This record gives sequence, C-alpha cells and structure tokens, in this order.
Amino acid sequence: MSASYVLLGLLGGARHGYDLKHAYDRTLPKAKPLGFGQVYATLGRLERDGLVTQAGQDRAGGPDRTAFVITDAGREELERWVATVEPPAPHVGAALLTKVMVALMWPDTQRAVAYLAAQRKAHADRLRELTAVKTDPGAGFGDVIAADYAIAHLDADLVWLRTTLARVAEMHPGVPT
Repeated sequence: MSASYVLLGLLGGARHGYDLKHAYDRTLPKAKPLGFGQVYATLGRLERDGLVTQAGQDRAGGPDRTAFVITDAGREELERWVATVEPPAPHVGAALLTKVMVALMWPDTQRAVAYLAAQRKAHADRLRELTAVKTDPGAGFGDVIAADYAIAHLDADLVWLRTTLARVAEMHPGVPT
C-alpha cells in the first residue's frame, strides 16, 4: 500500500496534514500506522510532483497549518492507480511458509507437528478476535472491512495448515497430528 495514494484519495477538499493523518487512521484502522512525519514528507513529494498544491494556511490555536488540495494531475494519477488491477504475487514469500518449511526439515517430525499445531492455534485465536470485531456494535465500517480481509487470509492459512498436517500424517503414519 502506498501512503501517497491514500493521501490523494483523502483529499476531497482542502486539508492539512493533521487532518489527513486522522482521516487515514479512521479509514484504515487496522493498517500499519502512518506517522505525522511520513504524512508531511509524502505531501512534500506529492507537491513536488504536481499532484497536490497548497491551498493556504491557517492557525487554529496552534502552529501554522498548510492545507493541500489534489490537482487535476493528482486526480488523474489516483484514478489510474485505482483502475490498475493488482497482480497476484509472483512468488511465495510469506514468513509462515518459510517457518513451516524449515520446521519440516527437522529430523524430529513431532517437533514440526508441534510447531504446526501451535501456529494453527495462534491463527484460530486471532480469527476469534477478528470475528468479535465484526460483531462489536461500536465497530466502524473500516474496522469491519479490515476484519473481513484479515479473516479471509487467516482462513486460507488455516486450510493450508490443516492440509500440511494431513500430508505430514500421510508421510509419517506413526506421528500424531
């Protein structure tokens, strides 16, 4: 995810970095946090590239705050980015896969099975936490959408972990899974 495009998307009208940071937090509540320094550095790059322009300054009981607006070029770039389909990852490179593969190299198959079972439990626990988010009456739309996304990925990991444990059981019939 590129902070540049999120900030462009949040610029429906004139806004300063402080507002954009808080709008980002509300819009993507479960995403990697975006610091104020990153917001201002990104706005500087967007301005340099002609995608935003300054719309004035105000001082609402504090330091000067520069407001920015998206330019026509910024709107075109944002529309191009949103319309571009994200290609599926060309390589498998998840930390979970790597750890499982290394665990399965151990001569002690039972240790590998124990690791797989522990990982499956951690995923199931997180799945329950996210399901609770979805049923929380105070959860915002962004919270629910982010939980749906994470749940789908956790569910896929759980299916893969179960399949891997079944394969280990086939290869090592005496090892309990």
